[in-house]
Amino acid sequence: MIDFNPNSAGIANGNIFGFPYKEEDADIVIIPVPWDATASYGKGSSLAPQAILTVSTQLDFFHHELDKAFETRVYMSEVSTEWKKINSQCSEKSTEYIRYLEQEGEEKATGYFKQEIDNINHTQNVLTKNLKEKCDHLLNAGKIVGILGGEHSTAFALIQALNDKYEDFGILQIDAHADLKLAYLGFTESHASIMRNVLGSCPNMKKLVQVGVRQLSEEEYEFAQSSDRVSSFYDWSIKKELLSGGNWSDIVKKINNELPENVYISFDIDGLRPYLCPNTGTPVEGGFEFDEIQLLLSEITNSGKKIIGFDLSEVSPSTDNAIDANFGAKALWELVCYTEKCRRKVSE
Repeated sequence: MIDFNPNSAGIANGNIFGFPYKEEDADIVIIPVPWDATASYGKGSSLAPQAILTVSTQLDFFHHELDKAFETRVYMSEVSTEWKKINSQCSEKSTEYIRYLEQEGEEKATGYFKQEIDNINHTQNVLTKNLKEKCDHLLNAGKIVGILGGEHSTAFALIQALNDKYEDFGILQIDAHADLKLAYLGFTESHASIMRNVLGSCPNMKKLVQVGVRQLSEEEYEFAQSSDRVSSFYDWSIKKELLSGGNWSDIVKKINNELPENVYISFDIDGLRPYLCPNTGTPVEGGFEFDEIQLLLSEITNSGKKIIGFDLSEVSPSTDNAIDANFGAKALWELVCYTEKCRRKVSE
């Protein structure tokens, strides 16, 4: 029996939440990915894994839907100092490129910075390849894997690994953005292209259910409307239904009905209301309260569906306050707890 007192002050032991587990003991393994080189507006999400780890011990480890939540065997790998350094170098170049693009236009900028763009694309391909190998290894060992970004593109490797493992699964994407752009600004694995890349390379991903999207291009909208693999619950449609007398509980049931039995949760923090994540890279007015997302995750688990993995992305911690990191840690805790609830049901 491992000694852990959930009622005492958290201990910074190097693991998420200060929990006393190692990778080999864990049922859920979180891989932190400090990468935000393709972020096209505000950077900083590469700092999220370390910031969330730091504040995670300050949570209280009771969960109203998971008995003895503190017994969840969760482990987070060490934040890679090597990839933090590589990301810093790539981000410096991408920031310079995007600044030039805003002044001179995309056509001129992509030509002038072609070598830098190619290098970032190559570097991200290497990151994805290495990360997928790690995910494959953990999945084969019977672990449930979560990704802690970083920008949203960091989830691509895990979704590819799940595509190899499962013949049929769906994605619940909580997000302010559709992320259906093609090679955005020349970056083939852009944060703005993650779901387009998934649809193009993961045939066993049968249904992408997008919830809360409220900023997207005409091309993304037309693509989503024309695809029978994409189901969109746009923020404006949700708010119209609520303002016309509908209720969130009924909408949640409709969302859940679109999902297959195996569900991957992709949680971009900007799906929440901006006051909960004020420093995220591209905040958008609208979105959800935290308890609305809790109800959605509760509906999925209580309906008997299985959460097979998750990611949390686009948290950008501030040096002025800990709001973003605190809500990021809370969001991660909710993802872990609802995933564990599913895991325990399957194990019964």
